[in-house]
Amino acid sequence: MAAQPAHQENLGHVVFITAAAAIGGFLFGYDSAVINGAVVGIQKYFHVGPVEIGIVVAIALLGSAIGAWVGGNLADRWGRTRTMQVAAILFAISSIGQMLPVAVWDLGVWRLLAGVAIGMASVLGPAYIAEVAPPAYRGRLGSFQQLAIVLGIAVSQLVNYALARVAGGNVNNPLWGLQAWQWMLGACVVPALLYLLFASTIPESPRYLIMAGRTEQARRVLQEVEGADVNIDDRVHEIQHVLRTERRPTMKDLRGPALGLLGIVWVGITLSVFQQFVGINVIFYYSTVLWQSVGVTQANSLLISFSSSVINIIGTFIAIALVDRIGRKPLLLIGSAGMAVSLGTAAWAFSFARTVNGAVSLPDPQGLIALVAANVFVLFFALSWGVVVWVLLGEMFPNRIRAAALGVAAAAQWIANWAITVSFPALADWNLPLTYAMYSAFAVLSFIFVTRWVKETKGRPLEEMG
Repeated sequence: MAAQPAHQENLGHVVFITAAAAIGGFLFGYDSAVINGAVVGIQKYFHVGPVEIGIVVAIALLGSAIGAWVGGNLADRWGRTRTMQVAAILFAISSIGQMLPVAVWDLGVWRLLAGVAIGMASVLGPAYIAEVAPPAYRGRLGSFQQLAIVLGIAVSQLVNYALARVAGGNVNNPLWGLQAWQWMLGACVVPALLYLLFASTIPESPRYLIMAGRTEQARRVLQEVEGADVNIDDRVHEIQHVLRTERRPTMKDLRGPALGLLGIVWVGITLSVFQQFVGINVIFYYSTVLWQSVGVTQANSLLISFSSSVINIIGTFIAIALVDRIGRKPLLLIGSAGMAVSLGTAAWAFSFARTVNGAVSLPDPQGLIALVAANVFVLFFALSWGVVVWVLLGEMFPNRIRAAALGVAAAAQWIANWAITVSFPALADWNLPLTYAMYSAFAVLSFIFVTRWVKETKGRPLEEMG
C-alpha cells in the first residue's frame, strides 16, 4: 500500500528522534577528523616519525571496520537504541584515553577503540533512521546522518583551531595542565555523553520491536512517527508478514552466486568503496599536509581546511533538499561527473608545483585553480556521494538482511578509507598530480557503475526492497 506523509506534529517528533540518532554521525565525523590537528603535537610529544604517526592515524579506521562489522549484528540482538548506548560509552571512554596516553602505543589502542565506536555509529544511524522515517521523508531524514558527519568534521577543526590559538599557536604548549593537542582529542567526551543521553530517551525502532515480539510498543512508535492517516494495524501486519518467515540475519544470509555474495550486497560494497576511492578523506585527514606540500603556509592551510568543511556542509544541505525530489541515482551521477572534472583539474594544477631553494610553491594561476578545484570536488561529493550512499545503504537491502548487509558494506567502506589514508603520504611524495588523476579515474568508474547497477529507491517502502 502507498505510505502517507506524516502529520506536521508527527513529523516534528520524527525530526527530533532522527537528529538525536544522528549525534552518532556527529561523533563519527568529529573523532575521524580531530586527529588532523593533533598529528604534529603527537609527533613532537612522543618523538616519533611518520611511520608511527601513520599507524596512529589509520588504526582508528581498522577499528571502524570492526565496529561496522559487529554493529549490525549487535543491533539485531540488543536493539538499535541499546547498541547506540554502547557506542556512546565507547566514544566517551576512548576520548578520555586519547587525552591521557602514556605512550604512543597506548594512544593507538585508544584510537582503535574510538574506531570501533565510529564504525558502530556508521551502521546504527542509517539503519535506525531508515526504520523510523516515513517513506515520503526518508531520504531527507536519512541525510541527517551525513549532515551530522560533516558538522562533526567542521566542529573538530574549529575546536582544534580555537585550542591552538588559546595555547599561543603551538599545540604542544601547556593548556590547563595538559598540552593543547590532548584537549583536542579529549573534547569528544562532551558529544559522547549527549549521545548517551539521547540514545537512552528516543524510541526503539518499530521493526526491531516487532522482531522482538513487542508488538504493542511497536504500534505506539508507529503511531508517533507515521501519523493518524496510516492504518497502524496494516503497517504492523505488513512488517510482520515480511518478518514472519525470517530469522536474525547472519553472514550466511548474504551468500549468493556472485562471487559468494548476493548481488545487492556487492552493489552496497562497491558504492562504499567508490565513496572512499575518490579520495575525499585525504582532504579531511591530510589537508594541512596537502596544502603545505604545494607551498601554502601552515596558518593558511588551516583556514583552507575549515573553508572546505563549510563547503562540505553547504553541499550536504543541497543534497538534503534534492534527494527526495530528483532521487538517489541522478544525484550520484551528477556527483560523479563533477568529481571527475574537478579532480582532473586539481591533478593538472598540482603538476605545476616547483621547488625553489627548498621551498615548494604553485605559480599563479595554478595555485588558485588548485584551491578552487579541490573545493569544487568537496562540494560535488557533499551534494551527492557523501549523503546518498548512506541513504541507499539504509534502504536498499531487503528487510531480512538489512542490518547484516549494512554492516558488511560499512566495513568495506572503512577498509577502503584505511587504504586511501595509509597510501596517500607515499603516493603524494611519489607523484601528487598522478595520485589525483587516479582519484579522478575512480570518479569516472563510479559514474559507469551507478549507470549500470544502482537502482532508484526514492519513495519505496522498505518492505518492497528486494
